[in-house]
Amino acid sequence: MDDKPVERAGYHHGSLPDALTAAALELLDERGLEQVTVREVARRTGVSPGAPFRHFADRQALLTAVVGRILADFEQWQLAAVAEDEGPAMRAFGLGFVRYAIRHPHRFELIRSKVFGSRQPTELRQRLSGIEQALTGIIVAGQQAGELRAGDPAVVGLAGQALVYGLSQMIVDGYLPPEQAEQLAEQVLDTCGLGIVNSADFQGP
Repeated sequence: MDDKPVERAGYHHGSLPDALTAAALELLDERGLEQVTVREVARRTGVSPGAPFRHFADRQALLTAVVGRILADFEQWQLAAVAEDEGPAMRAFGLGFVRYAIRHPHRFELIRSKVFGSRQPTELRQRLSGIEQALTGIIVAGQQAGELRAGDPAVVGLAGQALVYGLSQMIVDGYLPPEQAEQLAEQVLDTCGLGIVNSADFQGP
């Protein structure tokens, strides 16, 4: 059997980086972060083991490109969650974060390592800035509508981020039962979210 990889049509016209990134994301979803290797990505893409290094300096550079694609998908997911929910946008945004982690635990693991650390790759800053601006807009609109209490939007955003990040981590780590994770997430957000809603307007059960 001939195992020599055959480069697919179109890769000589600038689409190989995209194909490699797509293959790496597919591998991440299937097997987890530790199993994403440049060699296996090359094999899946149908190119020689050395071909990816013409576009990505190393495995970390490839993973950074994967994170960029995940963040693009995550942003659209979040905006759709807000648009489809009739309740407060801040709650929908937070619940969307948790639901994404539940459905894509390996992606969450990679985002955690690349985004929630002491250093963020410069290639991701524009994408992260867009997500941050979207969240800030939601917070400001919520404050103006009286849904959220007044205060620095950055602090309100950090409080919300800490809640959904910690909750997502507990779910992905298996601390919370996966079959109940989404229901528990809703209950926790409704309970802890009382710290940032406008208490004067909140009507409890």
